[in-house]
Amino acid sequence: MHVIRHQQQEYPESVAEQEQLVAAVLSGAVPPSLILTEHPPVYTIGTSGSETDILMRHVDGDQIAVHPTGRGGEVTYHGPGQLLCYVIADLRREPDLHRHVWRLEEMVIRTLADFGVQAERDARGIGVWVNGLKIAAAGVRCRKWISFHGIALNHRPNLKHFSGIVPCGMQDQPVTSMQKLGLDVSREALESTLIGHCNTLFDPLGRT
Repeated sequence: MHVIRHQQQEYPESVAEQEQLVAAVLSGAVPPSLILTEHPPVYTIGTSGSETDILMRHVDGDQIAVHPTGRGGEVTYHGPGQLLCYVIADLRREPDLHRHVWRLEEMVIRTLADFGVQAERDARGIGVWVNGLKIAAAGVRCRKWISFHGIALNHRPNLKHFSGIVPCGMQDQPVTSMQKLGLDVSREALESTLIGHCNTLFDPLGRT
């Protein structure tokens, strides 16, 4: 898996990069890729979401942008301290989005286990959970069986920013982060661990 790192990107810029990579993977010009990045504060509205789930756009002194997006899911928050893992995977040999989302979740579950955190899936929804609190949200889109978007891991974001939305349709806002769990992990160490598990779970064709 080819790895692309950005310290931070505006959300529309990131989506444009993913769109370009999807076209390039389809044409065979580039291999499947993993993009690791962060975004300035933004609420994104997935294909199952609604603006009614955005409660306020000014939270904790920050003005938060809003962008509709083509990924699956409802409304979520992205911001500094949250590591975005966008996987541009070729699923043409195994056209199974449920399996692909399972791998995204598994990549985060195994990463957190390496730092001593027992994470799991939960019947409440897609993503990764710790003690009933959501630590990573997943949402994907697929074009001609090339996937994009991915999973967002709460490393050390401002969790107050989640109060401006109904995250993923859940009124009680059950979110947490690695920092809130007491983990002092550098982004560099976190990325290195994620990349290792990504390479284990996804072969060069974007599948195990």
